[in-house]
Amino acid sequence: MIGLVALGTIGASAWVLWTVSEERRYGALLRVDPGSGSSPPLRSPRWRLSGTPDELRQLRDGAIVPVEWKRRAAPPGGPFLSHRVQVWAYCLLVEETWGRAPPFGVVRYGDGVEFRVPWDRDAYTRVIAVRRAVAARYDGEATPSAGRCSGCAYRNACDVRAA
Repeated sequence: MIGLVALGTIGASAWVLWTVSEERRYGALLRVDPGSGSSPPLRSPRWRLSGTPDELRQLRDGAIVPVEWKRRAAPPGGPFLSHRVQVWAYCLLVEETWGRAPPFGVVRYGDGVEFRVPWDRDAYTRVIAVRRAVAARYDGEATPSAGRCSGCAYRNACDVRAA
């Protein structure tokens, strides 16, 4: 029984230390939603976007920072473009929701490596370009690729699939 209490105390102490270090780096935890869907999504009617970051943290200066968790190990060259775009979209949603731009977003990988993804004019321009491209009407032009087509869930119904 004493061993379980000691183990519980050690675990609780480790959690407190981790929480304190997280607060020191990224501020107080406002909200956490690790895929549970328990938190309402952030919404931007202007851009017709919505999403739920895994964490929202508030820095000492009041800025709110989105944190996205990825289960995989960190890529050696930094976050994938798709991960950066996702964090930029969350930064846009934070800015639209609270009226204040975050200075950055965070991508945290399963191996503990994390990257700050700057939220600046270039990031804003790029995420808006992606949003507009996604919203554009499909022109029917597709480039078949054996590599992409072989793993596509729509390959049996696609009229441009690679042979």
